[in-house]
Amino acid sequence: MRIIGGQAAGRLLKVPAGYDVRPTPDLVRQAIFNSLGGRVLDARVLDLFSGSGALGLECLSRGASSVFSVEKSNRHAAMIRENLAASGLAGDQYEIRVQDAFTAIHQLADIGRTFDLIMADPPFGEKNVGRRSNSLSQKLLDDESLPKLLAPGGLFVLGHTKRDTLALTEPWEELKVLRHGDSTIRFLKAARKNAT
Repeated sequence: MRIIGGQAAGRLLKVPAGYDVRPTPDLVRQAIFNSLGGRVLDARVLDLFSGSGALGLECLSRGASSVFSVEKSNRHAAMIRENLAASGLAGDQYEIRVQDAFTAIHQLADIGRTFDLIMADPPFGEKNVGRRSNSLSQKLLDDESLPKLLAPGGLFVLGHTKRDTLALTEPWEELKVLRHGDSTIRFLKAARKNAT
C-alpha cells in the first residue's frame, strides 16, 4: 500500500498483519479522492476506524489542514504513527486518539468539534438480506451525535461491503455511490432542518 496523491505520493504504508484490519485498497482510495476533488484542500478531517491510517494520511498529503484519527487498537495506532513519520508530512497537523470510535464521536460532539470531511471505512459487516444491518457502518448512520460533527456543507464518506444493505436514516442524504469489487463507498451530507 502507498499514498497515491499529493506531496507524499508514492510513500509506502505499513499495514497491520492479520484479518482484523482491512485497509481501503489503493484503487478504491483513488476513486474516493477523484470524486472528492478539491474538497480535501484545507479541510478539517475526521478519520474513524483508522486502521493503517491510509485515508487520513492521503487527506493530509492532498492538503487537508488537519486530520483527527480515531483508532481503538494501540498496536494499529503505533503503526499509524510510523506511517506518519515515514510520510514526511507535518506531524503537528495529525492527531491520533486511541479510543472506540463511538465514544470519540460523542465526546467530540459534546465539546462542539466540527469537521469538513468525515471518513469511515470500518470492518465489513455480514450479509443481511431480509433483515436490518447491524454492521459498524449502519451504527454510524444511526448515531445521533455523528451529524453534529459535520460542518455546514461538509461531507461524510462511508465504506461498507456490497452485501451489507444499509438503511439511510435521518438526517443523511446520499449524494453519490461508488462501487468497486466488494466495496461500496457512499458520499453523504447531513440535511439541515429549518429553524421554526
